[in-house]
Amino acid sequence: MKVRDLATAIAGASLLRGDPEAEISTVVIDSRGAGPGALFCCVKGTLDDGHLHAASAVTAGATAILTEHDVDIDALDVAEIRVRPGEGRLAAALASSIIAGRPADHLTVVGVTGTNGKTTVVHLLGEVLSGLGYAAVTIGTLTGLRTTPSAPELHRQFADALDLAQSVGRRGAVAMEVSSHALDQQRVAGIVFDVAIFTNLSHDHLDYHGSMEAYFEAKQRLFDDNSASLAVVWVEGVEGRRLATSRKGATVEVDWSSVRDLTIDRFGSHFIWRGYSVSIGLIGRANVIDAVLAAEATLSLGHEVASIVEALEGTGPVPGRMEIVPSAKNDPLVIVDYAHTPDALEGTLREARGLVGQHGRVVVVFGCGGDRDAEKRPIMGQIASTLADVVVITTDNPRSERPAAIVEQILSGVAASGDVRIEEDRQSALAAGISAAGPDDVVVIAGKGHETTQIIGERTVDFDDRSVAALILAGERPC
Repeated sequence: MKVRDLATAIAGASLLRGDPEAEISTVVIDSRGAGPGALFCCVKGTLDDGHLHAASAVTAGATAILTEHDVDIDALDVAEIRVRPGEGRLAAALASSIIAGRPADHLTVVGVTGTNGKTTVVHLLGEVLSGLGYAAVTIGTLTGLRTTPSAPELHRQFADALDLAQSVGRRGAVAMEVSSHALDQQRVAGIVFDVAIFTNLSHDHLDYHGSMEAYFEAKQRLFDDNSASLAVVWVEGVEGRRLATSRKGATVEVDWSSVRDLTIDRFGSHFIWRGYSVSIGLIGRANVIDAVLAAEATLSLGHEVASIVEALEGTGPVPGRMEIVPSAKNDPLVIVDYAHTPDALEGTLREARGLVGQHGRVVVVFGCGGDRDAEKRPIMGQIASTLADVVVITTDNPRSERPAAIVEQILSGVAASGDVRIEEDRQSALAAGISAAGPDDVVVIAGKGHETTQIIGERTVDFDDRSVAALILAGERPC
């Protein structure tokens, strides 16, 4: 697209200088990715400002730059698009969509937001939509470095999804996680979601948002009438009820009355939804909620209940979400779960309690991530010591923080009584937790879920809770 036409297509933008006929073929927000044909968007971040890197982008060969204010560059031949102060992120998202050919407009797009459950809902949506004949693609925690990619990368993935659908002659669909950070930073600006799903809201990311109210307001943006054609909302929580009540557009409210005759065992969950029996290969009430949200969203797209149930049958497990580690008959049941928030940890431990036998115990191994919301650490310590019989506190991506300092903060919330152990080395902690359990017990390994690395200081080392636990159960020593 010609730079002149791109500037015209972005509301409030103007072409300050440069060749109006210059061709733009890609959008970047990292100056290291700039080159001929690239529009470098000077995006202001929380720690850096793209305007400081405009000269580097131009040196790398960028054809044009998008700015909110003057930048210090010498090149006279580079084109410069100027937008109003504070609208750089919005303009970058719109430019990314335009340059990619607005692929989202030609796809069925479902966005999922909430503190917990996003990954599971998206995974289930991908399986159900594929079962219904879509060329379905998922975007989220399991597919990339970020829960929601940057706007340029997101629209490139949309374009790839559309190409895939066209190559197989099917309707294309994308189910994606939409994080609060992405909403606050306008990474999904300009996308009209066919369905937006809300799972829940609980304590998390307050190091970024500052307050629960600001966190909620970021999530709520996905449900603006110009962002989502229809909403599916879990309304058992206060925030879900508030969101559903405040929304003007079409909204499907989902609560526990949507589920009947629920039973959960070590092999999966079984329930009645809209008069049909459903069995999924996931355990836990939270996963049942996620399955129903995925089903209701698919129903809102115009599909029959029977077809949805058939596509949903047997789905799961989702990597690192109440995932059972294979074991022998006399071993404890070991579950790996991504629970890294107070609400998620509480829910997982309550599920574990429901799975133990009459004489069974619940053992939990967990830690809290470094350089992240520290306020939740004592809360999670209190929850673990209250709901589990044995607690092993360990590391969970300590990053730049001292593991011992994180452990101390967790311990500040731990109940005075109870069996609480400290083992900073995560591999040793998993071994301690599993060895403390018998065949009637459940061991919950919480926090990292599907992750396959551990971040310690500036090092990233290989570590997968599932594979390490499997080796311990098999009597082998993990490498």
